[in-house]
Amino acid sequence: MSRTTTTTAATTAATTGTLPVPGAALHYRLEGSGPLLLIAQSGEGDADRSIDLVSHLAGDFTVLTYDRRGLSRSRLDEPGRTTSLDEHAEDVRRLLASLTDEPALMLGCSFGAVIGLHLAARHPGRVATLVAHEPVAPRLLPAADRVRHEAELAELQEIHRSGGLGAVFPEIARAVGIDLSRPDTEPGLTPQPMDDRRRANFAYFVEHDFSAVIQDATLDLRALAATTTRIVPAVGAATPSTVFDRRCATALADLLGTEIRSFPGGHNGNTTHPRAYAAVLRALFTAP
Repeated sequence: MSRTTTTTAATTAATTGTLPVPGAALHYRLEGSGPLLLIAQSGEGDADRSIDLVSHLAGDFTVLTYDRRGLSRSRLDEPGRTTSLDEHAEDVRRLLASLTDEPALMLGCSFGAVIGLHLAARHPGRVATLVAHEPVAPRLLPAADRVRHEAELAELQEIHRSGGLGAVFPEIARAVGIDLSRPDTEPGLTPQPMDDRRRANFAYFVEHDFSAVIQDATLDLRALAATTTRIVPAVGAATPSTVFDRRCATALADLLGTEIRSFPGGHNGNTTHPRAYAAVLRALFTAP
């Protein structure tokens, strides 16, 4: 396992590594040179899911992606166990600490954004700036809305258990505001087929990561509001205002007293519009 002492590591060609952590071993990928930038992918995404976005950022940053424990190559000591959001945040803390002594940059998308919020609340010095894109964080909402959306996640789990991926996939797309009948993407994207690995990741995401969100009672909103980490709430320009994750981003902005940044595409703009998304992200991270 390689380790740098600053966030300006000179990593050019992509490299991979494995980090042992309590209860698991984390697979990670590094590419590029410059300040260390972690991308915590949404949903079933692993270290390879944001490959097009990484290619547009690697000239300015050392981009770190990883398989969350339970996904792809990040092996669990107890297969099938649900990992809490606190544990996910500790995984990120350990991963960053193994690679740099300096505060890193972080893009968290959906579930990855919630991990970033836990990290910012618990370890504010670990990340300098966190872009939290449409966090799936019902704890940010008023109690009635939180209960309703937690029930929605539980209902999606039941749909998956009874009908599998084919039944739940369109329902999840509807929930996050994606119109499957009118795909909107940049040209020339790397193919990301729904192969056996992605299907297994999706099943783990729905069964276990949904449960982690539903069961989460540890997101400390007071600590989050006081963190020294610069948190940038973000939404997709194409995400409808009624979507749960967008409303969470709005609640986060209200909590922090800051503005929301709009990014190209919708909920998955980091994978559907990587070139335009990278341009906005680069400007945000490099602005004085």
